[in-house]
Amino acid sequence: MFSVLGSPRRCCDGLTRRETLHAGALSALGGFGLPQLLSANEAGQQAEGPAKNVILLFLLGGAATQDMFDLKPEAPDGVRSEFKPISTTVPGLQVCEHLPQMAQTMQTAAVVRSVTHQAGCHNTLPTYTGYEIPLTDNTTTKESYPPSMGSVCEYLRLKEGRGNGGLPDYVYMPCYLGWGQGIRRPGPYGGFLGHKYDALTTECDPFKAPDAPAPAPGTPQVVHGSPRIPSSQPLEGLSIDRLNARRTLQAQFDDRIRRLEQTQAVEGLNRNYQLAYNLLTSSALKEGFDVESEPDELRDRYGRTLFGECSLIGRRLVERGVRFVNVTWDLFWGPVNIDYDAWDTHRNNFSILRDNKLPGLDQTYSALINDLQDRGLLDETLVVVMSEMGRTPRVNGNAGRDHWTQCYGALFAGAGIRGGTVYGASDSQAAYVTDNPVSTSDICATIYHCLGIDYETRVPDPTGRPTPIDHGGRPIEGILA
Repeated sequence: MFSVLGSPRRCCDGLTRRETLHAGALSALGGFGLPQLLSANEAGQQAEGPAKNVILLFLLGGAATQDMFDLKPEAPDGVRSEFKPISTTVPGLQVCEHLPQMAQTMQTAAVVRSVTHQAGCHNTLPTYTGYEIPLTDNTTTKESYPPSMGSVCEYLRLKEGRGNGGLPDYVYMPCYLGWGQGIRRPGPYGGFLGHKYDALTTECDPFKAPDAPAPAPGTPQVVHGSPRIPSSQPLEGLSIDRLNARRTLQAQFDDRIRRLEQTQAVEGLNRNYQLAYNLLTSSALKEGFDVESEPDELRDRYGRTLFGECSLIGRRLVERGVRFVNVTWDLFWGPVNIDYDAWDTHRNNFSILRDNKLPGLDQTYSALINDLQDRGLLDETLVVVMSEMGRTPRVNGNAGRDHWTQCYGALFAGAGIRGGTVYGASDSQAAYVTDNPVSTSDICATIYHCLGIDYETRVPDPTGRPTPIDHGGRPIEGILA
């Protein structure tokens, strides 16, 4: 089934496109839907590195990090944050007053204050790939784009012949990037490696509290909901024996088209069907998504929000062996009109951050770090917080901050990271980098390094030419343990 998702409303980056998307009425191996959405995984032993896995918390829209981790209390009016800095567990390191719980975890984290790129606003391709090139259209993705970090993890595992008990190496939550606007933003895909290396991407039904006021630009609501595995439940009355029989029938069709398996498109079908079968018959992945089995107290600590539920599931997934988990604080005003701008605060920047964004991030991030630490998982899990861009130093006439890629921040914590570290510096107004500039390719190279993946690894592009996964980036040595 194909459905047209979208809205005629104009994005803040000036776009009004609608995109025809494969939404899929998927049934249990009854067609080609579920396997084509999944990236398969045939392999086992992980590369040597301090981090066995990664949880990437992506703040879509461009978080104003000068109001979070790089406050400038001496800056002039019209630039200076309305928020006060507070002390943390690291002497000399301060964060925003509305991040009190995160302040108590900074001994595990490194703050990078000098991220910069020239690839354009709302360009999510560099965030996931390190490939910094301006795009003419940020509302769609192309197979010619380079693969994401998670997709590279999938690719390398298959190439090296390692298995993971039927689990994917790459899970993306709560929905594909751009679904909440009826578009498909570039970045978190297999790109020129092929769709078989795309993430297992969940679906969701976000909603706001029944008593919440009507959403309006500049006054976002809290987004609730839980992610779910796409169409992974067998049809009613479909037993395991019948499922096996259906799989045997599929094998017969595969025999008929074996001569076509030289093409990349068909090459991945067997792997995709195998993973689809595993999702329908194995309990490991389903257990990972079973947040109902967690104590109410822990769920409350994470927050009963879509971001909180996804982050808790992220911990459950890495605990079970999923290597790369993405959790996006997404934007929803296309299919569901809830949270207009996400972190794209063109108006009411300070009230939105104070009342909505910062309390939610503070609660969920600190719960994740403490939960990982309590379970002995933080020493083997890298947690990264970042956006595709930052916000302008000057506050606009709508009490907001606009798009800015010249200087912003990112946060690293856990495995492979030297906690209590500040790297790079911005000028007196958090406008430009003054020390140790960091590119998105450097961030990707750092993540690869922590995973034990050689950041100079090359993968074949569509012509077979070896292409580096780091795109010229180098690990940020100053934050590494």
